[in-house]
Amino acid sequence: MEDPSTHDLDRIDLAILRALQGDGRLSNAELAQRVNVSPATCHRRTQRLFESGVVSGVHARIDPEPVGLGALVMVGAVLDHSTPESFAAFEAAAMRMKAVLECNLVAGDFDYLLKIRVSGMKDFNRLHGQQLIALPGVRQIRTFFVIREVKEAAPLPF
Repeated sequence: MEDPSTHDLDRIDLAILRALQGDGRLSNAELAQRVNVSPATCHRRTQRLFESGVVSGVHARIDPEPVGLGALVMVGAVLDHSTPESFAAFEAAAMRMKAVLECNLVAGDFDYLLKIRVSGMKDFNRLHGQQLIALPGVRQIRTFFVIREVKEAAPLPF
């Protein structure tokens, strides 16, 4: 796979990316019309954007309430040691946790910031007691319950 950072994106590529960010379900014909190129050119360029890794996937955005995951929790984790081994062990364990939507190594008060979806407080309490405090190398966990999601999954501003 080609390194996306070395991929030169022109105005047509950027237009394709903007359109796909807005609606990943566009047909090739609709996408071609929006960016003002032929369907064959659009298909070739879109394939190249996928193959090079610039487009990493197309996903449906699901409302969490109807599927029983209405509670969003942000968790800050501080590890005992800042070593490559402790980071690797923590990351591997976090990757295995189904409730963890995102896991980011951060600078600041925490080593990691986790974005977690659960059904509610009872579900989070179980997750905390059984899995979060058992994550490798964790010294401290700070929990933040999201009261209202103000802006979520916004498109990239390019």
